[in-house]
Formats: sequence, C-alpha cells, structure tokens
Amino acid sequence: MIQSFYKYQGTGNDFVLIDNRQLQFSKNDTKLVNHLCDRKFGIGADGLILLEHDAEYDFKMVYYNADGNESTMCGNGGRCIVAFANFLGVIKNETTFRAIDGKHYATIDGDVVNLQMQDVSSIEQHDGYVFLDTGSPHHVVFKEEINQFNIQKEGAAIRYGAPYFEEGTNVNFVKKLSDTEFRVRTYERGVEDETLSCGTGVTAVALAMHHLHETTANKVTLQVEGGALQVSFERDATSYKNIFLKGKATQVFKGEISC
Repeated sequence: MIQSFYKYQGTGNDFVLIDNRQLQFSKNDTKLVNHLCDRKFGIGADGLILLEHDAEYDFKMVYYNADGNESTMCGNGGRCIVAFANFLGVIKNETTFRAIDGKHYATIDGDVVNLQMQDVSSIEQHDGYVFLDTGSPHHVVFKEEINQFNIQKEGAAIRYGAPYFEEGTNVNFVKKLSDTEFRVRTYERGVEDETLSCGTGVTAVALAMHHLHETTANKVTLQVEGGALQVSFERDATSYKNIFLKGKATQVFKGEISC
C-alpha cells in the first residue's frame, strides 16, 4: 500500500500527519506506526497523528507515540494538527476539535497556533519535584546544570522508577531564567529519549512554577531545545483554567511511503 503523509513540526517536536477521513489507515497496526516514525527505516518523527471526521466537532485527533502505541494528549501535536486542518481547508482561523482528553479550542494566525489545554485542578508537590497532569502526566524538577547532564539516563531513571514504574511519566528538567522565562528540557515516555520540545510538558512547567511561586506572571515563556513557546493561564480558588499553549507549527514536507 502507498500511504500519503505530511510532516509537521512545532518547535522541533515533529510528527507524521495523515488525513484519515476515509478511515483507510490501519489504526491498530502498532508495528506500522512504529515503522513510519523510525528515523532510519521510515519517515522519522516523535509521533504520528491521524485527522478524522467527528460528529460533533470540526475533526478528531488520534495520536500515537513513536513506539506505535496510541497515547495521551500531545500539545505540540495538537498545534500541528490545527495547522494541518487549516491547510486541508477543514477549518479557517479557529476550531474546536476532539482529542483523547476531550474538546479543545484553538486559533491559527499564519504559522502561529494558540491551543487551549484542559483545566488543571490538581498539582502534587513532593520533596524535590512536582507532579501534574496536563493531558499527559508530567514530573517537573529543577536542574541548574541544564545544558550539561545525561538527560536520557536521568530521565529514564525517573520515568521507570517509583512511583511511576511501567506506566511511567514524562520528565521535565527546569532552570529559571527570570520571573517570566524558564529553560526546559523534556524526556518523553513513548519516545524514550529527549524531544526538542513538549507542549504538555512546558504547560506543566509553567503551572508548576506558578504553584511554587517561582513566577507571579500568568504568561510565561519556555525556552526549549527547538525554540520558544508561551503558556498563559488564569488561576482561581480551585484550579488553573483558560490555559493556552502558543507557538509556531509548520509543514516541513509531504510525501508517499510504501507500507
């Protein structure tokens, strides 16, 4: 079978995008998804995303990690599929779509996508780290020497260690640059290595830093390996709400591959 695809990236977090409105893609073929994401034998990507019809919203997002397994919400992937839907003519400058964690609203202006994330009502503060779920689970820990450590080794140790074990978590290492700016490096489960950017990860970092009183701002810039993202939010008595993840999402190339 010849499969058409598009390659998108959001601050270096890259994805294979497939228009699956005709439901022709083999959705349960873990090996196929893993092969397409393989950087030596396939297209190469951090994940694969299907755009499908939805009865209630503009479209549905189905997201797979590079290991081939369907996964939790991906923030940068969500921004990329909005850009893809705009390219296909499915949407214009705003949209509501369905992802695995529910409804999302987004706007697009040129190559900049502003994606609303789910409200967050629970932030767990532990000795030396913070844990929260922003559509995907995230462990947030400070790392002063953020440019000079083995992130694959340290990230994997946390990802597979207590209290997460096999189910695992994503791991974000953070250095404070100013009251409104933080440096972030992320080890992603499913990729099992560092990615150049993680949308749900920087969202988790922004909220964690506000929770820890490391920032007083409700709009924070996160410097990642692949560029910069902005996270804005509101805080009420019980939760963080109106959380938006903003940054560029661009098409890299299109192609066909034999599956």
